[in-house]
Amino acid sequence: MKPKKAVSFDLLVSSIVEVDSELRVQAARAVNVSLTVRNWLIGFYIAEFELSGMDRAQYGKKLLVLLSEQLEQLGLSNVARQQLYRYVRFYQTYPLLIQFSEGQIVGTLYPQLNSSSDNLLQCLSYGHFERLIMADSDQQRIFYEQQCIYGLWSVRELKRQMSSFLFERTVTTTNPQRTIDSDLTSTKLEIRDPYIFEFLGIKPSESATETAVEHGLLEKIQDFILELGHGFCFEARQKRILIGHDHFFVDLVFYHRILKCHVLIELKVGDFTHEHIGQLNTYVTWYKRHMMSEGDNPPIGVLLCNQKNQALVEYALAGLDNDLFVSKYLLELPSKEIIQRFLEEALQENL
Repeated sequence: MKPKKAVSFDLLVSSIVEVDSELRVQAARAVNVSLTVRNWLIGFYIAEFELSGMDRAQYGKKLLVLLSEQLEQLGLSNVARQQLYRYVRFYQTYPLLIQFSEGQIVGTLYPQLNSSSDNLLQCLSYGHFERLIMADSDQQRIFYEQQCIYGLWSVRELKRQMSSFLFERTVTTTNPQRTIDSDLTSTKLEIRDPYIFEFLGIKPSESATETAVEHGLLEKIQDFILELGHGFCFEARQKRILIGHDHFFVDLVFYHRILKCHVLIELKVGDFTHEHIGQLNTYVTWYKRHMMSEGDNPPIGVLLCNQKNQALVEYALAGLDNDLFVSKYLLELPSKEIIQRFLEEALQENL
């Protein structure tokens, strides 16, 4: 069959590359969905057997051990006892993820997420689900499901954010008693306190300079943006601005594509002082007058420091027209006990 019109060799090559790329992605997605369905079904069959199997009593607590041995002898892979246990937990955590209909497997509504399970199956790999079933509560798991889908998180990114207690820190940022339904379309910038920069590999005992921290953040820009939250696009480092006859330098400049505004970040090693806020306020005011384009919202300033006196922060911010925030940053992950205490204190403050 003759082509409808003559094409160049370059167009031929690009067309084939495009088709190959697209179908490879589809094939990979299909394999991923199949693996998720396979593991869910294994969990389903085991759970059903434990509930109503004819000879379940003779196996008792040894069921998974004996089942694993039998399946491995038959050549099945990834069926160790611990894996079988995770499959069962996967099914029990997501019992409505998959449903049979006339011999076919179809997606069903997943009411807690108010979304279809097809969306979960298409967007999340089984590796994601293995991490999600370890969540401490339904609310926490739903929060991470949303973040994974909206932020296109890899399994590694999900693991890191769960390990750094993103859910707990997000809850304590504004109102600990609010439900995490969908803050992804919020018109306000969610400021975390503290931010966790453990990915820099700098120990708190080491004497890190502001330049070293800034350089490390830019080297690990993907991790940094992930920690900042959704919508941040890196724009500049040490942005030079001219005020009168003097030059000044803003540490880091981002543009927030959702809020449509610049976000200026100043890094400080050591305790917070009111002079820091004065400096940041000056930069934000300059950006408001000279850098805003049509359709932009006023810029936001974020000051990151090692320690802060909350009372001093409140007095320093009082009376300022610009949107300015002060947060601590930590160079290592806090223990779960510290996070729990932080959460309890925040709850008390908001009662």
